[in-house]
Amino acid sequence: MPTGFPDFRLGNVLATSFTGTLSERHGDAVERIPTPRRLVDWLAVNGLAVDSCTTAQLELARELRESIHAAATAAALHEPLSASAVQVINDRSVQGRAAAILTPDGKRRWRLSSASCVEDALSVIAADAISIIAGERDGKLALCASPTCRAAFFDTSQSRTRKWCDMNTCGNRQKKARFHASRRKNLSSAE
Repeated sequence: MPTGFPDFRLGNVLATSFTGTLSERHGDAVERIPTPRRLVDWLAVNGLAVDSCTTAQLELARELRESIHAAATAAALHEPLSASAVQVINDRSVQGRAAAILTPDGKRRWRLSSASCVEDALSVIAADAISIIAGERDGKLALCASPTCRAAFFDTSQSRTRKWCDMNTCGNRQKKARFHASRRKNLSSAE
């Protein structure tokens, strides 16, 4: 992967991992797919390899990402879904021609119609978003408890009470902040 770009935040759910390509939405936003090449990299890491991507395809991807984020956030808050977000997700879902295939080792893989068809990859992401927002999968949509993040994530923990989109980033940052605040309070009260 090219240096100079922030690392990808990868999760187990394709659609919410995709929304994580823009993080810290309520703080200093971090764009993790700033160039078409970086989208190609993200798709490859997630089993949707394409050879190339145009600037127009990157814009389609970002529009899908923001629509999934808006719809997943509304679903997590039990609010009505935005009609425009639903339209974008549905449009991207039907525009691709990706096919699920079974590998000899029993895994699902996606076959895209061509090696340069970003639209096929976006259709797979949109279909994944539809399945989680529609409640078809075992889990629950939630929002990260970090006030600067607030990313939508799909909680598949047994208790469905996960608080952070990623324990290694947002969760760890919050735990450190609480620890340092506690230390400052203890030092202040000791004086």
